[in-house]
Amino acid sequence: MKSIYLMVSLLAILSFSNCSKDDVNQPAIDKELILQYLADNNIDAIEHESGLFYTIEEEGSGGHPNSNSEVLVKYKGYLLDGSVFDETGNDAITFFLYNVITGWRIGIPLYQKNGKGKLFIPSHLGYGSFDRTGIPANSVLVFEVELLNFQ
Repeated sequence: MKSIYLMVSLLAILSFSNCSKDDVNQPAIDKELILQYLADNNIDAIEHESGLFYTIEEEGSGGHPNSNSEVLVKYKGYLLDGSVFDETGNDAITFFLYNVITGWRIGIPLYQKNGKGKLFIPSHLGYGSFDRTGIPANSVLVFEVELLNFQ
C-alpha cells in the first residue's frame, strides 16, 4: 500500500516538474493577447468567469442549450492573426457539446437559438500546449458562431 502512495506522489511530482513557467503563465499571456486583439479591432466583448471572452451580435430566442445538448451550428474558427483553421461555410454541423473543447462547452450555451456572436477562447480552454493541424500550441482561438438549433 505504501508503494502505491509513493508511486502516485512520484508521478504528481514529475507531472508538475514538466510544467514550464510559460504553462503556468499562459492564461495571463492569453488574456493580454485577447484584450489587445479586442482593442485593436474595436470589439466590445464580455469576459466570462472562465477566462473566455464573447460577443452577442444577435440575441436569438428559445432558450439556451446546456453542456449535454446536441447543437446545430455554423462557425468559422481562426487564430488571432486571421489564419482560418476550420469553418462550416454555408453548411451547418451537428454535434454534442460534451464532445468538443471546453471553450465551446462554456461558450455555446451563452447563445440562444438563432443567436450569433464571437468566442475568444484562451488556449487552456482550447487545445492547450498541444499542436493541432493548423493550430500551434498555446493558441488563442476565435470562433464566429451561429447557433441554429439545439435539443
